[in-house]
Amino acid sequence: MQNYVQKGDTLDWVNDTGSDVVSGAVVVLGDTVGIAMGDIADTETGSVLVEGVVEIAKVDAAVIAAGEHVNWDASAGEVDDKNHSPASGDVADFGVAVESKGATTGETIKVKLTPGAGTVS
Repeated sequence: MQNYVQKGDTLDWVNDTGSDVVSGAVVVLGDTVGIAMGDIADTETGSVLVEGVVEIAKVDAAVIAAGEHVNWDASAGEVDDKNHSPASGDVADFGVAVESKGATTGETIKVKLTPGAGTVS
């Protein structure tokens, strides 16, 4: 097939954030949340995982059930539950929790990334 570009679970992304992005950091591409697959220097191109299950920091107070859609809280830099209205820059419904987590400090949560399903506030 002559028009095939790539598999699609990772995308090439030009870092235009004004600072370097470290491997494993969350990257927002429009309405899609992804994870940097390696360090990406400012103005450089790197791979971002946009489909799969990842483990990401969770807002301490968030109570999330397995199967629940989750939000990316941009100011906290963490996953939040659906009970909190997204603020400016947050991405609502970016993924689905694959495990349940209660309100506990320092927790992470496993999330199935769902590319193109989110909405930026």
